[in-house]
Amino acid sequence: MTKKTLLASATATALLAAGPALADCPIQVGVLHSLSGSMAISETTLRDVMLMLVEQQNENGGLLGCELEAVVVDPASDWPLFSELTRQLLTENEVDVIFGAWTSVARKALLPVLEELNGLMFYPVQYEGQESSRNVFYTGAAPNTQAIPAVDYFLEELGVDSFALLGTDYVYPRTTNAILESYLLDKGVAEEDIFVNYTPFGHSDWSTIVSDVMALGAGGKQVGVISTINGDANVGFYTELAAQGIDSFDLPVVAFSVGEEELSGLDTSRLEGHLAAWNYFMSADTPENEEFIAAWHDFIDDENRVTNDPMEAHYIGFNMWVNAVEEAGTTDVDAVREAMWGQEFPNLTGGMAVMNPNHHLSKPVLIGEIRADGQFDIISQTEEVPGEAWSPFLPESANLTSDWQELGCGMYDTATETCVQMTSNY
Repeated sequence: MTKKTLLASATATALLAAGPALADCPIQVGVLHSLSGSMAISETTLRDVMLMLVEQQNENGGLLGCELEAVVVDPASDWPLFSELTRQLLTENEVDVIFGAWTSVARKALLPVLEELNGLMFYPVQYEGQESSRNVFYTGAAPNTQAIPAVDYFLEELGVDSFALLGTDYVYPRTTNAILESYLLDKGVAEEDIFVNYTPFGHSDWSTIVSDVMALGAGGKQVGVISTINGDANVGFYTELAAQGIDSFDLPVVAFSVGEEELSGLDTSRLEGHLAAWNYFMSADTPENEEFIAAWHDFIDDENRVTNDPMEAHYIGFNMWVNAVEEAGTTDVDAVREAMWGQEFPNLTGGMAVMNPNHHLSKPVLIGEIRADGQFDIISQTEEVPGEAWSPFLPESANLTSDWQELGCGMYDTATETCVQMTSNY
């Protein structure tokens, strides 16, 4: 579609509907990712890929006849600052959309501001679920599209008997592990065979914890680690495994927050065989992925820079947002939200991502095995699985569902047939 056609279509929409105002030029795209602090190891690349996507869109003619302009801020891994900068982006910078955050504590911190000011955000990282905001589209994995399939792989393929759930001490690991504990008990795993441990952000001394985990297998049981360790604490954890001479046969680890970017800073030759569960790996052999990687290397001017799952989530989310804006003929949040339901866009791993009325994507679930070169061999891949906002494995959410399109509710109680107000407890 040409710029002239876009402008004509947008003008016609405004005249016929007398609806929300069209976009002011340039269209402002907020980028809210930590460029310093403990989460910079993961989030800086997401800033970079957003700059690439904005540049590509401008090269393709912009949007609604306007150029896009990225407004980048650095919340510096400081959770209250996410809230402050969200308010700044929406009120001072007047952005039309925000792409950002990594940790759930950051997302929870900014959510009240986003809802108060009716902003729109795309959140690209795996998380614990138990949330469905009308102002957020969750393009990363929910527990049923990452954590539970990973546990199934441990049970069915590796014969793991005892599970060590190791996480960083904040909402994502604690909620995910509560879901996984319930799921494992439902699968017949004994309570004494589930070990849970939390450490602070940036934790570096893993010797005692790793020794305690290995002790779980003293009776001959196969122990496996489910890792929700986040940020640069992963460096110390994997380094300690190597220091103690522990390989994936002794203690298989499947991680939910370790991808190509995190491994690029490690000596991975001693980590071969450990696993990660994501919806994307750089090693996916598809024409779409080959094109994406080539564009990334050209933009970043570094053939050694890797791609990862949250980058694909931003790629899908950004392109769905562009298509929704074009369909709505405006950047107005309410109009774009309605145009987002049912949006489809190709995954980089093959198949089609779909945005569901619960604001979560249908995407495939992949299990990858770490190679010596820091990439992953994809050893398992499902068809697209619809992400769940509310877990059936927690009693407080077993009756809850989310449907913003038909029910107009993100927290609908199917037992009482009422819409419940989401609170900070979720």
